[in-house]
Amino acid sequence: MVKLNKIYTRTGDDGTTGLVDGSRVAKGSRRIEAIGKVDEANSAIGLAAAALGSGAHADSLFRIQNDLFDLGADIATPATDSNFEPGEMTLRIVKSQVDWLEHAIDALNESLEPLTSFVLPGGSEAAARAHVARASTRAAERAMTALAAAEPTNPAALAYINRLSDYLFVLARVLNENGAADVRWIPGANR
Repeated sequence: MVKLNKIYTRTGDDGTTGLVDGSRVAKGSRRIEAIGKVDEANSAIGLAAAALGSGAHADSLFRIQNDLFDLGADIATPATDSNFEPGEMTLRIVKSQVDWLEHAIDALNESLEPLTSFVLPGGSEAAARAHVARASTRAAERAMTALAAAEPTNPAALAYINRLSDYLFVLARVLNENGAADVRWIPGANR
């Protein structure tokens, strides 16, 4: 269990930060950028959950927030090879977390009519917040794929962040009266 008695340590004053394995990297590194973007997405999801209050959708978002802490720990634990199996001291995103998201997407999508147009990120406040979380998640995915291009990165972590943006898109549609209140894009409407 994590125990934080002191919030500031001064160890980052030199522009570096510590990783799980004890190594230090620049705060501007690809790895720290990815961790930061995952944190931003998690915060946006927290805002979306706050708009929902309680219920099944809020519970799902809280579960996802916990998974995103797992994801942050995964990214903060560099791998020296392509072995991304979780270990006693290594927390990794695993396939079952990706599978849960896929099942959740399928369950939400059952109540929706197929899209006939792109939708604008809006509608109800709750749906708009889900769209903001989706956009933040896409930014996290871009940061993670940039990291993966340079260093070994857990494939399950990449799949998780990709599915998460899909989940948030479908959730936004559900929150917009199962798509009935989606704001449709009208190409060239203001020409």
